[in-house]
Amino acid sequence: MKKIIPLIVLVLLGVLGLVFPSIDLSDLNKAEFDTGDTAWLLTSSALVLIMTPGLAFFYGGMVSKKNVISTMMQSFICMCLMTILWVIVGFSLAFGDDIGGIVGDPRTFFMMRGTLGNVAWGALPTIPLVLFAMFQLKFAIITPALITGAFAERIRFNSFMLFIILFSIFIYMPLAHATWHPEGILAKFGVLDFAGGTVVHMSAGWAALAAAIYLKGRKIQVHNPARISYVILGTALLWFGWFGFNAGSAGGANSLAAYAFATTTTASAMAAMAWIFVDIIRGKKPSAMGACIGAVVGLVAITPAAGFVSIPHAMIIGLVGALVSNLVVYLRSKTSIDDTLDVFPCHGVGGMVGMVLTGVFAHHNINPVVVDNGLFFGETKLFFVHMIALFAVSFFAFVGSLVLLKITDLIAPLRVEETDEELGLDVTQHAEAL
Repeated sequence: MKKIIPLIVLVLLGVLGLVFPSIDLSDLNKAEFDTGDTAWLLTSSALVLIMTPGLAFFYGGMVSKKNVISTMMQSFICMCLMTILWVIVGFSLAFGDDIGGIVGDPRTFFMMRGTLGNVAWGALPTIPLVLFAMFQLKFAIITPALITGAFAERIRFNSFMLFIILFSIFIYMPLAHATWHPEGILAKFGVLDFAGGTVVHMSAGWAALAAAIYLKGRKIQVHNPARISYVILGTALLWFGWFGFNAGSAGGANSLAAYAFATTTTASAMAAMAWIFVDIIRGKKPSAMGACIGAVVGLVAITPAAGFVSIPHAMIIGLVGALVSNLVVYLRSKTSIDDTLDVFPCHGVGGMVGMVLTGVFAHHNINPVVVDNGLFFGETKLFFVHMIALFAVSFFAFVGSLVLLKITDLIAPLRVEETDEELGLDVTQHAEAL
């Protein structure tokens, strides 16, 4: 009976399409879309989507051979589950009519109602609302996928699916609303997050740390990456897709998008080189793995700042992000916390570094949205706003994730049996193998 319940739920969700067809046409006076902006956001949405398969290769290449398929499958399933959730109620929870600055009204865009016709999101009037919804969906997809690297090689697949649904509803969507909705509590407080340092990387990073602590360590923690070539391929896809992630967050084909494009690639290049040089100082060989991890950390660190800081300051953000994350990876290795692929040191810490340095280097000349310049320019308000928000978001994401992990574990045990872990999740969870 338990096996048929998920299919029954899925069928019932499908029935909603018959009950709520969402075919009402909006016709707003004087609403005109820009074809260039629309084309760029369509392209950006596709670019951001390719990041999740890129992440699958990135993570899949790092784990042991017996867990490659299961690790990649976790990223892939996020594209499916999150799309269904987003269309039904997720977009409403993130961007629906404000409820207390914390979450959106689930009725606003339920089953994507009100998105047909020439209606647009208020802050982006030159693109269709449905395109904005699909662009934001790709962020909602990759965020839970990022968490998977922390509990790789020891989580049940069915329990994983339940957890990411709960995480998205109770952690990601409220943070997206609070930060990116004009009436959100963090937005009104003055927090700047251009493309997801707070919403995506900090939330995923703290959830990853919570999961690593809750699930405890693997029985065998010998780390033998299965395919370094997968890691390189994954990094290339992530770097490629990140241009949609950051430059797409400018909202159109404009000069800000071009500038975010430039800061993104500059920070990533700087971080990759910094990671390699730190490894050399520690007596290691310059490795492809190190270069790839460094490049991704640079992309993470620049994400909240990409459209707010100058290109020279992007270099500094990439450098500092790599140095701090590399140090935290080293410190984490000295503890009993088994964050399998160092999601917290790379994504969580990288996102926090980016958030702090946005408060240091943001300037009005880069983006008029910046009301108060960063600390580097002699103004303090933005910096202290970001520091307060950093602690608040960290507490919310970490404690909230621990609670959701416990709830999931009570419903469906999270941890695989020891014998399954030894055999590998590819065989025991999916009956497949390389």
